[in-house]
This record gives sequence, C-alpha cells and structure tokens, in this order.
Amino acid sequence: MYKWFSLSSTRQRSEMAAIMLIVAIILGVGVVTNLPKEKTTLDIFTTDMSIRDIATKLEVTGKGLARELALPLNTPKKKPLGKLGIYQDQLDHAIEHILSHRSTSLKYYVFAAIVLFGLTYLTRFGRPDNASISERKLWYPRIPYIMCLLAAVLVCGFVLGKSPNPMEGTVKVFKSMVGLYPSIISKVIAFIFFIALVIIGNKLICGWACPFGALQELIYSLPILRKVKQWKAPFWLTNTIRGGLFCVVLLFLFGIVGSRKGFVIYHYLNPFNLFNLDFDHWLILLTVVVFLTLAFFTYRPFCQFICPFGLVSWIAEKLSLYRVIIDEEKCTKCGACIKACPLHAAKGKVENKIFSADCFSCSRCLNVCPVDAIHYCSIWSKRKKANKEPV
Repeated sequence: MYKWFSLSSTRQRSEMAAIMLIVAIILGVGVVTNLPKEKTTLDIFTTDMSIRDIATKLEVTGKGLARELALPLNTPKKKPLGKLGIYQDQLDHAIEHILSHRSTSLKYYVFAAIVLFGLTYLTRFGRPDNASISERKLWYPRIPYIMCLLAAVLVCGFVLGKSPNPMEGTVKVFKSMVGLYPSIISKVIAFIFFIALVIIGNKLICGWACPFGALQELIYSLPILRKVKQWKAPFWLTNTIRGGLFCVVLLFLFGIVGSRKGFVIYHYLNPFNLFNLDFDHWLILLTVVVFLTLAFFTYRPFCQFICPFGLVSWIAEKLSLYRVIIDEEKCTKCGACIKACPLHAAKGKVENKIFSADCFSCSRCLNVCPVDAIHYCSIWSKRKKANKEPV
C-alpha cells in the first residue's frame, strides 16, 4: 500500500485529497439535513382505530396497512380494527414493520459518497502514474475497496438500517402501482437515483455500496476454498432464474396469479432485514443464512440468482458512462482477465458479447493483463482512441 502511494504522482495525490474533501462535504450535508426528528411511537395506535386513521398517521395507504395486517386489500377502511379481528400485538408488529421501511435520506448521501470514491479510484487513483506495466501487481490495491465495503455493511447496513436499498428501490415502484404506497412519484425518484449510480459507473452502487452485496463480497474475498471458487455458474442459468423469479413476483403482486393482490414474494426473500435484525418470517432468516453461506463458495449468489435490482441494473449497465473497456487491438486473448474475474463478465467483454454477465466493478481484472489492454475508463476515451487511429 505504501509503495502504491509512493508511485502516485503529485497530481494524483492532489486530486485524491480534493475527492476526499468532496466526499466529506457530501456526508456533512447529509448529516445536517438529517438531524434527529421526533419518532413515531407504537402506543398512539390501538385496535379501536380504523385502518384509515392509522394509515394517515403512518403516511401509507389503507391497502398497504391492510396487507401488513394480512387482511384483503378491499377490507373496509373505516371499521375499527378490533371489529376486524385484529389484536393489539398484531397491530404493533405490523406498525413496527412499516416503520422499519422508513428511509433516511442520509443513506442516499452515503451511497453517493462511496460511489464517487469508487469511481475516482478506478479511473484515476488505483493505477499510479509512476508505476510501469511491470509493476502492475501494485495497481488497484484491495485495501481502499475493502474499506468501502466495510463502510457499506456497517454504515449503510447496521447503523442506518435496511432502508433505502437498491432492491427495495426497485420493488417499491411496483408495490406503488397496486396502491401499497400513497405516492408512486417518490418511489420512482428513489429508483432513478439508484439507476443513475449504475449508469455513472458500471454497477458501482451494487459493487461498492450495497450493504448486502458488500457483505457477500467480503465473505467471498476470504482466502479460503480457492479451488471451489474457480467454478462459475453459467450466466444463462443465473439470469434465467433471476428473471423468471421477477416475472413470477409481478404475477402475484398484481393478482394475475394467486388469490390476493398485493402479495410480495420478495418480502420473504429480503436479506436486508438482517441490518434491522428483523426476521418476522422464518424464510427471511433462511435466505440470509443460505446466501451468506453460499458466498463462501460462489460470487455474490443473492445478486446473481435473486436480486431484482441486479436484473434491472444488468440492463442499465449497458449504458454506463464509465466501465471496464478492453483494447481489442492490444488484447492477445491470453485469458488472464477471464481467470481473475469472479463471474463471466470479462469473458463476455473479450468475446465482445452484447449481453455479457454482470460486472460489479470489483477491479480484479485491472492489474493482470500483461499487455495493458484492459482499463476502467469512460466510453468517450474509447471513442477518442478510435478517432485517432489511422485510416
């Protein structure tokens, strides 16, 4: 790490200091705009109140509260809950779950700060200006990446809670469409925020800032079971499962399949509940245990097989402004980057596939090429190079 820093140019060090200052300002603004406010307490809600009374105070829709109480969405909203057969402990549990989904905007600032640092690290600081290709093993040291992952898990996860997160940012848009949230606009804005971070830097929000993704990354990075980790699940299989589940979820959510409109399968497969230590259903705990265990053997299994944002961002990353780009003129197809990549993303890039596997901007491939044919840069860099080539 010290040698990497010593090989950095004066300009790089100055830019690094400037970026760290900007990151600090972003976080500072986030803290100031999220000073503690009065919290909603459970004791103000009783079963003598109606769904409409409680939903108004919680800023959710009557349908949303009815779903949390395991009632049909068309349940009378003006009748006292006690007359609907709801007990106080049921009501308390439902309200606790609703409150756990309340977002703190501070988390958006932290997400943005981590993504900004990751982007500048990959494009500018990771590779020292004064390091030659023979010293490429010194490029992109893992410590800054690991520190960002730890910040994502601890701050974006356990400190600030499960919401917001990229997965819920996707699901809540569709939940709003069936009336489970009072405003679809706010959910769309949150979704656009996450997609924008994908487009700015290839899936950086998933690879560097998502708390459950970061936890899987940290587990996978442990230097054990290396021979087992060499096997990579076929992308056609993982994406088919992920896409198929997403379609099934929508069929149940909109009531096309099943007897209850508003049923959300992802509710039972939401590993972000870990960060609130909220396992209101045994399937949630099972999901956390299974996928964290699988992370010892394979790369980001939840992201590959389940996450709806993983699916959507896989499409959006085709528009990413900064990404891993391979210089086809230099590339000898030696396979070094393919071997270093934990998925099939590098293979897809080498083979110039239109729809290659997800790339999480993990930087593993950026210091292994013996001919310096792989870079993390803007799409304009590639175009400029093409324009300079002789005709």
